[in-house]
Amino acid sequence: MTPIIKPSTELRQNYNAIAELCRSSGQPVFLTRNGSGDMVIMDIETYRRREEEMDINTRLLAAEHDRLNGVQYHTLEEFRTQVEEAIERGASNGRE
Repeated sequence: MTPIIKPSTELRQNYNAIAELCRSSGQPVFLTRNGSGDMVIMDIETYRRREEEMDINTRLLAAEHDRLNGVQYHTLEEFRTQVEEAIERGASNGRE
């Protein structure tokens, strides 16, 4: 994916065109000032999508870290069985 680079003056002079470029491309637009990188802008949907992806990646990394450190997890079926057993024990205790 080729980055989209625009001078910051274009944002000031033609905001609507830059905003539409952000929305239509689904990519961030890099703004330069005096020829050097200055800012990055993106439409809100692209921002939300990237935030969700970063959150998922952070959780996956934490889970992998736990796995490598020997943390034990339960499968969905194991969890379901434990919940059903706990409910049954609670129901049995309530009948006594």
